[in-house]
Amino acid sequence: MSSNSQPNTKNYTNWILGISISIPLAVTALIYIPGGGLGNFDVSYFPHINAVLNSSTAFLLILGFVFIKSKNIAYHRICMATAFILSSCFLVLYVLYHFQTESTKFGGEGSIRFIYFLLLISHILLAVAVVPLVLYSLFFAFTDQIEKHKKIVKWTFPVWLYVAITGVIVYFMIKPYYI
Repeated sequence: MSSNSQPNTKNYTNWILGISISIPLAVTALIYIPGGGLGNFDVSYFPHINAVLNSSTAFLLILGFVFIKSKNIAYHRICMATAFILSSCFLVLYVLYHFQTESTKFGGEGSIRFIYFLLLISHILLAVAVVPLVLYSLFFAFTDQIEKHKKIVKWTFPVWLYVAITGVIVYFMIKPYYI
């Protein structure tokens, strides 16, 4: 795409910011909605699926990094697009799970409780921050604004990878307390 035909980033900023704000607001609202909004729909296995989705996302992010370092752009794009799709599936299942059930309480005590909440809080805050980073990264990649893409992915990649990995760690730490 020539520089004259590149889309104006400002045209997409409202959409990216709107999505980036709507997602955490919707997830936060679920905390205040009593469980059971889907009737008898069983979502008990969703956290396990989400752990697989997060693990797969982390793997694809690392694989995509390896591919781009070896200048294999086609495989890099496949990995990153698939990681985005898996993260999106995670988000849908996460919202459905929390719409249907109340949050699981962590039952650990002592220093493990501190570690759990430290990981959980950093995971949540960075999960919110990574949404616009990922959306802008994808936007710049798909619109061939490669220099802008390279600048933002220096932040996106480590944050997204941290969120994916800590999501799995938090899952394993809270798994014994699922009902």
